[in-house]
Amino acid sequence: MKLVSLFDDFLKDTVNLNKTRIDLLDASIPALKSFVRESDWKPKVRTFVEQGSWAHQTIIRPVDGGEFDADLLVMVDKVDGWTAAEYVNSLGRVFSGSKAYGDKTKTWDYCVTITYAGDRRVDLAPCVVGRLYEGSLEVCNRRGTFELTSPIEYTEWMKERNAYSGNNSFRKVTRLVKYLRDIKHTFTCPSVLLTTLLGNEIQWFEKGSEEFADVPTTLRTLMGRLDNRLRIHPTRPAVTNPKLPSEDFSSLFGTDDQYSNFRTAIARYRKWIDEAHATEGRQESIAAWQRVFGSDFAKGEVLKTAQALTESGSRSLIEHFLDSTAAHGGGIVDLVRDLGISILPPSFARPPHIQAPPWRSVPQPADIAVTAEWRSASHVQGGRMVATGQVCRARGGLYFRASRSDGTSVPSEYDVKWRITNTGAEAMSNKAGRGGFEISNKADGRWEELVYRGIHIAEAFVVRRSDDVLVGVSRPFYVVIE
Repeated sequence: MKLVSLFDDFLKDTVNLNKTRIDLLDASIPALKSFVRESDWKPKVRTFVEQGSWAHQTIIRPVDGGEFDADLLVMVDKVDGWTAAEYVNSLGRVFSGSKAYGDKTKTWDYCVTITYAGDRRVDLAPCVVGRLYEGSLEVCNRRGTFELTSPIEYTEWMKERNAYSGNNSFRKVTRLVKYLRDIKHTFTCPSVLLTTLLGNEIQWFEKGSEEFADVPTTLRTLMGRLDNRLRIHPTRPAVTNPKLPSEDFSSLFGTDDQYSNFRTAIARYRKWIDEAHATEGRQESIAAWQRVFGSDFAKGEVLKTAQALTESGSRSLIEHFLDSTAAHGGGIVDLVRDLGISILPPSFARPPHIQAPPWRSVPQPADIAVTAEWRSASHVQGGRMVATGQVCRARGGLYFRASRSDGTSVPSEYDVKWRITNTGAEAMSNKAGRGGFEISNKADGRWEELVYRGIHIAEAFVVRRSDDVLVGVSRPFYVVIE
């Protein structure tokens, strides 16, 4: 489920840099500009140009509550005889020698950073105009080199991609992926590289396409395309600056191991995003999106639902549909569809007719993961993933697979047994209230048709073939058929 309005709230309340801090940034920039112009710094200042996330409007709120960065280019005429280092070092001396900024100043390879403790950092980078040829722009590296740059053109390219996507969705998705990077700490990717990779996946002829209908759909589209592109590049590909062909951002991937880790992380989050986008049922979809973005996504909605459950007596309503024989009323399906599978009591997964495992067991069986894939028929290869508790229609069926908790297959010296349990008045009246054990009826899993309205349960049990001992058990996988 797309949950467009919840994405809007998440961006506004959690991801986007809040207006108060933007106002503080806007207030500090004129003072910095005036200070540079009025100082005795030798280069003649032409103008100032915003660049990076600030210029692109993809700046996000720091997830750790620390300072955020804003980049400001100081466009200057060349000074005859100066090296690249002199532009940066001399600007650093001007700031560090002042009363207003002395204790806030630090000089780096390309820029001078002014830090407003606990709030923001502004990086001022000298950019020399026309030194190499008429109209050329070069940033200065203290290590001794002038480096061509194209900040204005790159910002225009970014705006162009955003216009193609429509609804400001490219900007919003870029913020979301940067937030994902910062909260997960599972991959590294500088913002300019990430923005370029995502922007490269939008084409001019796609304006108005359904692939960019809203923010969650755009997120699914771009992460899917990025994953597909990375899959065909086992080693770091060239990532050219779209407005400066001589500049290759690929070095920003870091080491080969860091690039490999980036590929793996994008594939993982692409899968989670696809599953969350496809999940039906509001509460189950919220849970799926929280797997991607953490508990701050739809935080207010979760609290509101919990309060509603308490105040409206929904627990009593659930009990109204429960039957001691597991021939539960069909209304429970509607409740689960609207409120999620978490409203069911733990006892639901253990109805009276369920069979106990007949095998001896190790003291602590390993956790086994169960995944399900909807297919239109048993012979069809491939389908869409279905999450536990996701609402399905009574057509086609689910292909279940069991794996170890790390995602690897169950070794060949073990058997997977499936306990398939039906509940609901429709299934029980047709004498289909199964609760016993079945073998895998496919090469590596179990196929089950979707037939009876109700909430059904699939569980995997891994048995060691050599001594018939139970060594692994899954949690219940809930199949909701409306």
